[in-house]
Amino acid sequence: MNHFQQLNAATIQGVNFPTIPQGLALEKLTQLAKTTLPVGYNYDYSGPSRQFVQESGGLVLTFFFAILIIYLVLAAQFESFRDPIIILVSVPMSIAGALIFINLGIGHATLNIYTEVGLVTLIGLISKHGILIVEFANNLQKEGMSKRAAILEAAGLRLRPILMTTFAMVIGVFPLLTAVGAGAVSRFDLGLVIATGLGIGTIFTLFVVPSVYMMLGHDLHQSPPHHDKTAAVL
Repeated sequence: MNHFQQLNAATIQGVNFPTIPQGLALEKLTQLAKTTLPVGYNYDYSGPSRQFVQESGGLVLTFFFAILIIYLVLAAQFESFRDPIIILVSVPMSIAGALIFINLGIGHATLNIYTEVGLVTLIGLISKHGILIVEFANNLQKEGMSKRAAILEAAGLRLRPILMTTFAMVIGVFPLLTAVGAGAVSRFDLGLVIATGLGIGTIFTLFVVPSVYMMLGHDLHQSPPHHDKTAAVL
């Protein structure tokens, strides 16, 4: 007789259907266990399923603290409470872009512990794009440019570094997308979330961040002082 948690246990193993998320499969299994098992019997999970149940419950809290920490660091860096909001506005779009491909079942990807790690990673990666644009636009304003001209100039000049960062990261996770053998599915899920989320988030960053900057950004432009010219009478 096998034992689990110091109790007699019978183990049931299975694999969820490729298009069914792991969370949904475990939820259905939990409902089935509650209605089927006799009185006095309990159920529990082991392996990856146990890890998913334990860590997925804190996913929302993890996202909250990740965004909060990034916001506080950016607020200290920019000495502003509005600039971090402009930078982080692309985070929901990036995460939504990654979740679209998961919901479509591309490569039989599902929402599991590996895709959740990829989503948390996206928060930091996509925030860098906004930092490049906002910081450069603020510096241009301090040099005398208007807010509109500064953000347009910043979006154009920072386009190449943003695209280089995106392409480098996508190429970096490409081996995860083409992995074979043991653990290939998990690596594919992680690579898919990062590649698709970063790609879609980059597109939104280039268009949405400048628009939000125009609405919420500080007007740091200062017109040069006008000195009254007085004619000296000799």
